[in-house]
Amino acid sequence: MNSGDTAFMLVATALVMFMTPGLALFYGGLVRQKNVLGTMMHSIFCLGMVSIIWVIYGYSMAFGPDIGGFVGSLDWIGLKSVGLAPGPYSDTIPDLLFCAFQLMFAIITPALISGAYAERMKFSAFLLFTALWLTFVYLPVCHWVWGQGGWLGKLGALDFAGGTVIHINSACAALAAAIFMGKRKGWGQEALHPHNLPMTILGAAILWFGWFGFNAGSALSAGKTATLAFFTTQIASGCALMSWVVAEWIIQGKPTTLGAVSGAVAGLVAITPAAGFVGPLSAVIIGIVAGALCYSVIFLKTRFGYDDALDVVAVHGAGGLWGALATGLFASVYWNPDGANGLFFGNPIQFLIQAAGAGASIAYSLVLSLVILKIVDTVIGLRVSEEDEIMGLDLSQHSEIGYTQ
Repeated sequence: MNSGDTAFMLVATALVMFMTPGLALFYGGLVRQKNVLGTMMHSIFCLGMVSIIWVIYGYSMAFGPDIGGFVGSLDWIGLKSVGLAPGPYSDTIPDLLFCAFQLMFAIITPALISGAYAERMKFSAFLLFTALWLTFVYLPVCHWVWGQGGWLGKLGALDFAGGTVIHINSACAALAAAIFMGKRKGWGQEALHPHNLPMTILGAAILWFGWFGFNAGSALSAGKTATLAFFTTQIASGCALMSWVVAEWIIQGKPTTLGAVSGAVAGLVAITPAAGFVGPLSAVIIGIVAGALCYSVIFLKTRFGYDDALDVVAVHGAGGLWGALATGLFASVYWNPDGANGLFFGNPIQFLIQAAGAGASIAYSLVLSLVILKIVDTVIGLRVSEEDEIMGLDLSQHSEIGYTQ
């Protein structure tokens, strides 16, 4: 074991954990005042529920001994055989620390989905949907890419820190939820403005800060690859921020703080799969494209009539897909000998592999998410009543309010 790597990964794990409360603030500021606590509760509750699932069977299904390249077995149920010695995924840190790091990824992924169905899903439905989605969608896809023996990993798909596993996966579920549940009352007929943009900006700042643990920590050691991932994360996010704001300024006439932080998050999403495989100049291109692309995808909501309340599809879906494909364009063994060269470095096959991995995740997540939504709707119902929606989720679901004045 290496004490430096262990210390580094302890800090990285704490940073990724901090991202989920940051997401709660980010999403909470974007909804109307009557839904702020209900929206934040979606993220906060994942910190508890997903932790329990992870210990009982989640880690085993994601990273345990392979079953046909599709999912891990239950050999490690209750974290059996997962201890303080180095394990199969790192020879310099405790196996339990790797488990803890991956737990933080599993926590934030279903929390990301909640932005799509904000202001209209019953809390009981959220609980059942999240548990089922984590079990039957997140854990298998995680194993495909990162688990030993997973079929996408064996195919050669590159996903440094979760572009496919986390962002594409959650965005497809978000799109399924937005379409299946229908629009919020008043959507397209009245203004549904964010109630507290300073809260959203603070949440974005926490997300940006935590993302250094998210990406650099995925190197699993304090060394060259972590340094590369740290730097490309900052560069891509900053470039995407600028790109989104410029596009917004040109099209809407004025730059906004919401556009700035949305662009930053779009850049963070896009660089995630590529962070440890590409150089700084490639990160610049990835970020510039991500900001303008994700901004443009927002307009599809109006065109196609789906109410993705907090733009999960535009930011995490479009950003994650671009990042996965961009990895196949810009990856270079000059920067990471353990990766592969992309199309622009003489290996067009890598781009095709990246496209296949993204496509498989999209198809699987969309179909399974719709099935799970149908099951939950049949069993307990997904949506609050019209009266409860007008009242707001804070009062109707939790009997509390966010502000007294």
